[in-house]
Amino acid sequence: MLSYIPNPLIIPVGLIVGMLIAAPVGPVNVLCIQRAIERGFWGGIAAGIGSVTGDALIALCAGLGVGSISGVVETHRAVIQVVGGIALVAFGMRLYFSAPRLKLDTDGSSARLKDFVWDIPQTFFLTITNPGAVLGLFAVFGGISTFVEVYSTIDVLLLVAAIASGSMLWWVALSNLIGRYRHHIDLRMLNRINRIAGLLLAIFGAVLIAEVIWKAGRF
Repeated sequence: MLSYIPNPLIIPVGLIVGMLIAAPVGPVNVLCIQRAIERGFWGGIAAGIGSVTGDALIALCAGLGVGSISGVVETHRAVIQVVGGIALVAFGMRLYFSAPRLKLDTDGSSARLKDFVWDIPQTFFLTITNPGAVLGLFAVFGGISTFVEVYSTIDVLLLVAAIASGSMLWWVALSNLIGRYRHHIDLRMLNRINRIAGLLLAIFGAVLIAEVIWKAGRF
């Protein structure tokens, strides 16, 4: 009976790890922040859900001992990295050249999560096509397993849920903070933000592609 009771330390550790995973600035984070600035709280939440879902899927594979996933990523890393790099460059260029659209509820209507649901698969795709993030999350999960006892499937599922919850708490807090102050941003400032975010995304993607080309040239 006791084997079905999960380790209670898993929850706080998973929450902290989830926040730490979501906090560093990376390509997906840049896109999520841009969405929150342009579209408000629910825009940021929608983008965050895609990122969190991708991280949760990777963590679940790591927790269930699906080592073949890690092996596949390592074997086909170059292809995955090029695909992810091209996607980042495309997203970045599209964002850079698109006209700024600051969505404010000036007409009395209120935005909902369903209004921005298309952002979820976009950030999900960018998350799972980043081989560095995938392998890094496998390593992080392995480190957690040595720090906190994770034996049963229930422990694994609880840890994945805690990590996802921690990441989601980060995006809720950040989107709420941005939503409180975004009304001070005008279209000119948003255009600058979009261009900076677009350039960062394109640079991230170009670096991924360049790394593959450079490694290929060494062999």
